[in-house]
Order: sequence, then C-alpha cells, then structure tokens
Amino acid sequence: MISYTTTATPLGLMLLARTKRGVCALVWGDTEAELLAFLSKAYPGATIQRDDLALQGFVMPIGEYFAGKRRELALPLDFRASAFQDRVYKVLQSIPYGSTRSYQEVAQALGHPEACRAVANACARNNISLLIPCHRVVRKDGSLGGYQWGLERKQALLALEQAGLRKERPKLFGGRG
Repeated sequence: MISYTTTATPLGLMLLARTKRGVCALVWGDTEAELLAFLSKAYPGATIQRDDLALQGFVMPIGEYFAGKRRELALPLDFRASAFQDRVYKVLQSIPYGSTRSYQEVAQALGHPEACRAVANACARNNISLLIPCHRVVRKDGSLGGYQWGLERKQALLALEQAGLRKERPKLFGGRG
C-alpha cells in the first residue's frame, strides 16, 4: 500500500508518497495525472491511495524548508536501490545544506574516482528529491549538469539554500517565492 498526497510548492506541483516504512517518492511535475502516472510506473502493481491527512506531517517540514525555516529534512525513507546507488545516496545525504559537490567528488568519496558517470546515473534514478539531495551535485566546472525534474528546479533549489545561508528569501521557480 502506497499513500500519496500532492501539494503546490514554489517549484510546481509536488507528489509525496510513502509506504509503512517511509517516503518512497517525492517528485515534481505540472499535473497530478503526470505525477500519478510516474508513481504507478515506479511501483507497478502497488495499491496507491490518496491520503492527504495521513501525510500532513510529512508535507509540513517541506513547506518549512521552502519558507527558510528548516534546513534538514530527516524523514524516514523507503526506496529501492542497488548497493552502489545506496552508497551514493548516503554520500548525497551528507552534503550540507547550501553546499555542492561534483559528481567526481562524490565518486571519490565512494572510493571509485572513475565512477563519475555511475554517480550521475544514480542521481538520475533518485525518486526522493530533497530528502536525497541530488540537486546538490554539479559538474566539476560548477555547471548544473542534469536534474530529473528540470534544471530550472535544480537552480531554484540551490538558490533557495544559498539564500537560506544568508538569511534571505529568494525568488523561486518561475518568479514565485
């Protein structure tokens, strides 16, 4: 059983889904139909049910993050990953708020400096945005690289965190803020 809710955020529509063990998806999109199709594809055969009330406690910290009132998002997680992806995700979760690391630096932290492409692939398969902060991983030259939910969202998340470090409120996705 997967429970989900959707909510409007400064980055667009967000879907948060969880199992009994924890958050299994935190994804962005433009329509609820698009987000539900993504969730159904990621979890074929699962019973998926909307439950806004039960997920209120999971959505509230994310709202506080966007409002600049919270830097850490420590919610229980439930994700499927290879052993390598799991190691990558642990490194990503150790990147401090407002900081970035290059794909190469993440690969080096794993003890596999040649695995930059594999790190990028693990980031691209991350369906738990923010909680596994792949937006904090950039190219060696500092350019953004890729982001499953769009480079404009990645840039907005990085700007949000930089503004949070300076105690400012940034303009977010599409000028919303």
